Amino acid sequence: MKDFDYVQAKSLSEATAQGAGAHARYVAGGTLLVDLMRLNVERPDLVVDLSAALESEIRVEDNRVSIGALARNSDLANHERIKLEFPVLSEALLATASPQLRNMATVGGNLLQRTRCPYFRDVGVRECNKRTPGSGCAALAGYSRMHAILGGSESCIAAHPSDMCVALLALDALVHTEGANAARSLPIANFHTLPGDHPERESVLFPGELVTHVELPRLPFAKRSAYVKVRDRASYAFALASAAVALEIEQGTVKTARVALGGVSTRPWRAFEVESALLGREASEQNFESASKLAASDAKTTPHNEFKRTLIERVVAKALMRAWKRP
Repeated sequence: MKDFDYVQAKSLSEATAQGAGAHARYVAGGTLLVDLMRLNVERPDLVVDLSAALESEIRVEDNRVSIGALARNSDLANHERIKLEFPVLSEALLATASPQLRNMATVGGNLLQRTRCPYFRDVGVRECNKRTPGSGCAALAGYSRMHAILGGSESCIAAHPSDMCVALLALDALVHTEGANAARSLPIANFHTLPGDHPERESVLFPGELVTHVELPRLPFAKRSAYVKVRDRASYAFALASAAVALEIEQGTVKTARVALGGVSTRPWRAFEVESALLGREASEQNFESASKLAASDAKTTPHNEFKRTLIERVVAKALMRAWKRP
């Protein structure tokens, strides 16, 4: 591991100033940054500790829930109001990593989680546009079973790793940030970027800009929600395909639908075609299965991940059924 300087920021303003440099990185729970530093994927000159600069409180208000960026994944997953009013979020977090990691990982860090693409994490592989822009993408011609079938480009097909972000997308979450110049409130749908020609850019954050908290609006569909994740083993594994869904049903008819996909895309992916096919239709197993067939309508696959096209359809159908049957 490369030698680096370390500072614990005492305030938000100090953190934004310290972290604005090109070779500075922020650390909170450390469950990813330390890992990548050991692999020499991340080689910062300065590490800025945020543990005294941000909040961890989970506040339930009349029309929203505010979640501090330093809230631990385990605290959020097991919060009684989150389990009751936003079950999809609790389920997604409990499907993440291991209890030990959830006890350390933070909400802000999860939002900025980097891909688990093996080519990205292996510095012996030279062709990785995320690590070295312009070097190429080894996954395009390599083994790509875990890679994205939606949202990829000629520069990158690495899948986004987060479960939590998929649930937040289905819940219309807002991400609040603060930087040297201004504070922003960003719909999570606009927070992560597609690889395009610049896969090294994974969010819209500016240097020195920090996530301060996440806001969940208390909308009618949030309670009837569910998360389904398919992976190679029962725990501590990343999604081959996952779906977060939320439904508002009136008199047996789908009034509102949210369907977000994970494990199959380069960022948390909103399945608008599935949602449109559900609106105004009777809530039924037949209609859910029919709509779910649109989940991967724009997929671009490789011989290794072609199976994800069918898998995500089945995962979406199962998540819709699970949400529908929720009391």
